[in-house]
Amino acid sequence: MNKDTAIKLFETRQIRSVWDDDAEKWYFSVVDVVETLTDQPNHQGARNYWKVLKSRLLKEGNESVTNCNRLKMVAEDGKLRETDVADTEQLFRLIQSIPSPKAEPFKLWLAKAGRERIDEIEDPEIGFDRLMVTYLKKGYSKEWINQRLKSIEIRKELTDEWDDRGVKKGQEFAILTDEITKAWSGFSVKEYKNHKDLKKENLRDNMTNLELVLNMLAEASTSEISKDKKPKTFDENKSVARKGGEVAKAARLQLENTTGKKVVTKQNAKTIQQAKNKEINK
Repeated sequence: MNKDTAIKLFETRQIRSVWDDDAEKWYFSVVDVVETLTDQPNHQGARNYWKVLKSRLLKEGNESVTNCNRLKMVAEDGKLRETDVADTEQLFRLIQSIPSPKAEPFKLWLAKAGRERIDEIEDPEIGFDRLMVTYLKKGYSKEWINQRLKSIEIRKELTDEWDDRGVKKGQEFAILTDEITKAWSGFSVKEYKNHKDLKKENLRDNMTNLELVLNMLAEASTSEISKDKKPKTFDENKSVARKGGEVAKAARLQLENTTGKKVVTKQNAKTIQQAKNKEINK
């Protein structure tokens, strides 16, 4: 089953999702949906709510909802952990069991999410246009968005190269990404997110323009080195990933020596926007 993971946004809530190419359907994290519909203050509250609801539905014989698949998704600690997922049809049934004023808007959102993915497969540019709109709504500048969209393109080229080299999606992709990030920034992905005070949020969505540029340089360099060296083992791919990251590290150190400023900052999307607003209001 060829799967692509994504974070879907309903209002201001993030919902972890997996697209199954074979079945042509989304699978959504049930806990994330429950958290959204019930306005739980945290993931633990949503997990407890789902545990109780699942038990009640089982007793009622509602197998269509409670027989959920379990797939690995990135958890709050940044690790891949198995969680209950449901397709759109299952979620429509689940929503009926949760009293929530958000039920109807969420149903419309679900239907739209499925249609949009089919459209994006037929015309990939649609996906980029939708991302542009989403980032604009979040308050990002057009300059930053252009960098972010370019970073997605470069990342796709890298993951395609890893596919060609037999690297497995999931844990192996994550390990190589960690090697690249550590090599250029001095931080592992987890340390980088901690540095920016992030939890579930996407690291790249919280990078400054400079951080994004250097991360792109690291990944683009890794792709080019991999095409040249043609690594055959996972250890060889790790070595290539480190070399790609070191190219960007050299650029980072040179820039820092010239400006006297650190490239890797504690800034995240929230603080970057606050700084931007202060400049506008001066």
